[in-house]
Amino acid sequence: MLDGISKSLTDIFRNMSGKSVINENNIKSAIQEIRIALLEADVNISVVRSFVKFVTEESIGEKVIRSVNPREYFIKIVNDKLVEILGSKNQDIILKPKDTLSVIMLAGLQGSGKTTSAGKLAYYLKKKEERKILLAACDVYRPAAIDQLIRVGEIADVEVFTGDKKDPIKIAKEALKYARENKFDTLILDTAGRLHIDVDMMNEVQKLAKETKPDEVLFVADSMTGQTAADIAKEFDNYLGVSGIILTKFDSDARGGAALSIKSVLNKPIKFIGVSEKVDGLEVFYPDRIASRILGMGDIVSLVEKAEEIYDQEEAEKLEKKIRKSEFTLQDFLDQLNQMNKMGSIENILEMIPGMKGRMGDINIDEKKIARQKAIIQSMTMREREDFRLIMGPRKRRIAKGAGVTILDVDNLLKNFQKSRQMMKNVIKGKGKYGNLDMGKMF
Repeated sequence: MLDGISKSLTDIFRNMSGKSVINENNIKSAIQEIRIALLEADVNISVVRSFVKFVTEESIGEKVIRSVNPREYFIKIVNDKLVEILGSKNQDIILKPKDTLSVIMLAGLQGSGKTTSAGKLAYYLKKKEERKILLAACDVYRPAAIDQLIRVGEIADVEVFTGDKKDPIKIAKEALKYARENKFDTLILDTAGRLHIDVDMMNEVQKLAKETKPDEVLFVADSMTGQTAADIAKEFDNYLGVSGIILTKFDSDARGGAALSIKSVLNKPIKFIGVSEKVDGLEVFYPDRIASRILGMGDIVSLVEKAEEIYDQEEAEKLEKKIRKSEFTLQDFLDQLNQMNKMGSIENILEMIPGMKGRMGDINIDEKKIARQKAIIQSMTMREREDFRLIMGPRKRRIAKGAGVTILDVDNLLKNFQKSRQMMKNVIKGKGKYGNLDMGKMF
């Protein structure tokens, strides 16, 4: 997500390197390129105009001309405006105390990802906030929508209320009663997808909101719809009073128009982003962190938070000791690959590391190659995983056959493993930096 505009901005900043001052002569072309990059990303035209006006006014003036490092100052100007457009600061989801029922309604177009987001939100609130969640299946129109929500509920390990499966208003009212009687503290209503121009359907969801009085009405928007998501959200807001936004498919190759338009146009915060299809693929939206990633400066805070969720501190310390002593084994390597899978794709992880964004074009991340490496290690005996030096001719042939690969693939894994082991040892001892590592060869 946002890769196109991120690359454009990174190139613009790179072209400014070596400039001693920022003035009209050397800033005019940069601002024009920013304008084109935003328009190509399908950002709302009024947002583009506001962005360009702000950057122009802040960049050209005595204060900036006298700046010691004009390139960094220009980046700061762009960053400040990006953060403002994205929402300045994250907005927490509105929840009542646990002794009172909180109601959350999800609304949006069909196909925007409401049902999946309902399950992700339930999982998030259960895990992060320790809430007792009830999902209500209020989409009675889409074939298999209720069955899908039931499956999503099973994955998230939360209960799903289906009612008579015919009348969404009746289902919602009965779900409210059931939730209160059974001491649930959070009810999430999964409503049917509807076109904003369908008056009857919009009136129905408006009535549903009046009957349930939700604490949050979250508009679920597909990131790939671009700036039109903001216009559609305004219509839903007129009927429902939208309180926040969930942007789905944020990990896609969408141009970014929705993310950079919807908050400014609707004046409602983006609260969550969908970053994968997995049940844990919902993240809190932090404007400053997203702006930092757009500008190629990484997002080390989110990376650390992800790592803290996955990695045990005691195990991490043990692993560090093994690396220092050159005792890091293929089994350890396999364990780390499995842990990294839980954090997301390798490419997304690398993008969070400051300084890596600009180098991503030089790195070929092959997820299939990683799966192949795991298969090779899994074809080894535990003794071989603990001591790779045992793996000679006959063992290599057996391992290659078991993994469905060639002997050359096994050789390459062993060679890259030894290089990676030494590089990790150097990094931990302070003799090297990740910037010098050949990530393409590691993955």
